[in-house]
Amino acid sequence: MYNPRIFFISIFVICLALLFFALYLEHFQGLEACPLCVFQRIAYILIVLITLIGATHNPKNLFLVIYKILIIIIAITGALIAGRQIWLQHLPPELVPECGPGLDYMLNVFPFSEAIKMILAGSGECAEVKWRFISLSIAEWSLIMFVGITIATTLSIYIYKKIKL
Repeated sequence: MYNPRIFFISIFVICLALLFFALYLEHFQGLEACPLCVFQRIAYILIVLITLIGATHNPKNLFLVIYKILIIIIAITGALIAGRQIWLQHLPPELVPECGPGLDYMLNVFPFSEAIKMILAGSGECAEVKWRFISLSIAEWSLIMFVGITIATTLSIYIYKKIKL
């Protein structure tokens, strides 16, 4: 029988591990997160919260689908942010935007909507590749993970619907 709790716990553990690895890279390897990285972390945190609620609630029918659709929406949003960062990383050096003000400064000085627009536009610091694993940057790995979460969640909805019929 299909147990949604196993799905939620699996996604929860994966995203929590990714967040801990990001914190390790930041605090022990000295890699400072750029604004787009911070937004990707927020997406992972939101997925962690939804999966924690889903695992605790152990929903059936409508709520199960609602939780999973929320996960899909957040994962697609995270994938778009990671895609933007990958695009910046692959620009020729002369086309990379200049480094802008820090995230704290933008959020404190500019209206929220304008700050978000500036952050999502990216800056030179978002184009820097400071770490690679198997020749992929953090943003590229993040895109893979967000796409994987989206596919797994979509398949889990399909499987659940198939079982219910």
